[in-house]
Amino acid sequence: MDINMPKPPLATLLDAVLFDLDGVIVDTAHLHFLAWRHVAEKNGLTLSKAQNESLKGLSRMDSLKMIYTLHGLPLPDASTLEAMATEKNHWYVDALKTLSAKDILPGVLNLLETLRTHHIKTAVASSSKNAKTILAHIGLQDAFDTIVDGWSIEKSKPDPEVFLKAAERLHARPEHTLVIEDALSGIQAARAAGMCVLGVGSHEQLGVADAVVLSLNAFHLEDFVQRFCPNKGER
Repeated sequence: MDINMPKPPLATLLDAVLFDLDGVIVDTAHLHFLAWRHVAEKNGLTLSKAQNESLKGLSRMDSLKMIYTLHGLPLPDASTLEAMATEKNHWYVDALKTLSAKDILPGVLNLLETLRTHHIKTAVASSSKNAKTILAHIGLQDAFDTIVDGWSIEKSKPDPEVFLKAAERLHARPEHTLVIEDALSGIQAARAAGMCVLGVGSHEQLGVADAVVLSLNAFHLEDFVQRFCPNKGER
């Protein structure tokens, strides 16, 4: 493209932006960790912060299976797993009451305002069944065009279902959709969905994304779209 030519409007290049919730919009990772550690220790297991990284983006049941896998132990019966998942959720939901607008991560509100200005649709796409509760606590329950959460899907990340369903609801084409993720499983899911993806966090952990930033404060939407989203200007 000739650098002297005017750039096409962002809305002609990008249909939608899909936000993961935990670690992108608000950081509840520490609450998840404390809840899982509580359940693990009550059942004679341990869970380190490093091991907890393997649980990011997974459903409750898949997280439990991962904990047992990390210990090289066989899974208990289904009723025991269900009881453990329920207890973890009760502990976690109670801890969520401490969240407020002050916990919205840097750069989120500015990016949402930019997307509204450019008439680009938005969604929360999360495996969490508490997504709507969390968004209500931080005052963003009405900030997105749609919310696809753990109640809406059958498969958790790295399966692409959550992102494909969000794009479908927004009438967005995958190749013109941006996913913002903080977990490797989410980046893998976005890749499987055929979407461009921004990682928020460590480049060492998330380097398979198109680009990685430590914070959305450091994210330049137009530069990213021009560089990484395919089929630019072909509509």
